[in-house]
Amino acid sequence: MPFRSRARRRLDAQPRSLTAPRSGRRRSPAFAAVAGLALIAGLAGCAASGPVPGPSTSAPTASPTPTPTPTPSPTVDPIAGLSLEQRVGQLFMVGTQVASASPETLSAVADRHAGSIFLHGRTDGATSDVAAVVAQFTTLADTPAGTGPTGGIPLWVATDQEGGEVQVLQGPGFDDMPYAIRQADQSAAQLQTSATTWGRQLAAAGVTMNLAPVADIVTSADTRFDNAPIGAMGRQYGYDAATVEAKAGAFAAGMRAAGVMPTFKHFPGLGHVTGNTDVTADVVDTTVTSGGPDVTEYGPLTRSGPAVVMVSSAIYQNIDPSGPAVFSPDVVGLLRSTVGFGGVIMTDDVSAAVAVQDRSPADRAVGALSAGVDLVLVSADPSVFAPMYDAVLAKAQSDPAFAQRVDDAARRVVAAKAARL
Repeated sequence: MPFRSRARRRLDAQPRSLTAPRSGRRRSPAFAAVAGLALIAGLAGCAASGPVPGPSTSAPTASPTPTPTPTPSPTVDPIAGLSLEQRVGQLFMVGTQVASASPETLSAVADRHAGSIFLHGRTDGATSDVAAVVAQFTTLADTPAGTGPTGGIPLWVATDQEGGEVQVLQGPGFDDMPYAIRQADQSAAQLQTSATTWGRQLAAAGVTMNLAPVADIVTSADTRFDNAPIGAMGRQYGYDAATVEAKAGAFAAGMRAAGVMPTFKHFPGLGHVTGNTDVTADVVDTTVTSGGPDVTEYGPLTRSGPAVVMVSSAIYQNIDPSGPAVFSPDVVGLLRSTVGFGGVIMTDDVSAAVAVQDRSPADRAVGALSAGVDLVLVSADPSVFAPMYDAVLAKAQSDPAFAQRVDDAARRVVAAKAARL
């Protein structure tokens, strides 16, 4: 998401080496079955690598009886065991203060089945302090036999750990991460190694998803300070698609190696705008096109491994000038069709961002999901989650087509969670 600027730390800050093992987590039987299907699929064909018998000199034998074609096992629907209320909950990521568990967010999980949380703000707390906050949420969902509010589906626990000015976790156990533009000074291999360390630090605190890396292509080094949300804060990896693909891709690979889901943002690009959608309405991009590098770079980025993609709240004049991208079927459709991305698509923050305040909370959630988004980010103001959830549930109960949209999105979210065990 775009951010308000704070006092800048040294741009040349380098990470310290610190790793920590990822702790194990229980899974419900239903969720384990979904994950097991992925493992079985990955092992299919392994028998072909076994020893091959040599030629025989014995007498010929009768032709073998053809082996009947086995009946395919029925595919397990990952959301089959979830109620409609729980399926709707999987479509939301709700923010909590990182230093202490927000009561509203605890209620979001316990009472309205929210399937993901976001650690918001800044903390100088140690790994154990962050883990203690996270545990207050995960224990609500991590119940025997899927009896909890999320039906046994684990929470995604996310934060913003980009580096530079955008680093939520800053205390003992977390490296002082350099700005993305300084991370890009490393080779791709070096950056992947660094990101693996940073990812392990997140995992040690119970974080399973990072809303990073930034994949925006800023217009140029000469005009970077005119680009308030990205270039002015050093959040860019570079000024051309090849550089961004290489370095954002390396960061994402490091996160995956640590067991943390990366998130590429902010599709289809915030590198050419002047306004910051967090604090400015009607931010319009006049540069990005449906076939340009800002869009097409997401092809190789998302094909490199599991990831989530975040859609921005700017307006794209050359794609759909009618409103913010996060509510646009045309923009979201580009990600599915032109890019070919089949994973989870999420919104930028639609709770407190000025760019979306002309719509009610209910309309924001329903509009984003109707446009094809799968996960609604309610990061800065959890108080608007309840009307959002209630509106989505009510529409799903009365509109069969929208109910199918809810099922499709929930299925995609749950499958992505299973893939990152």
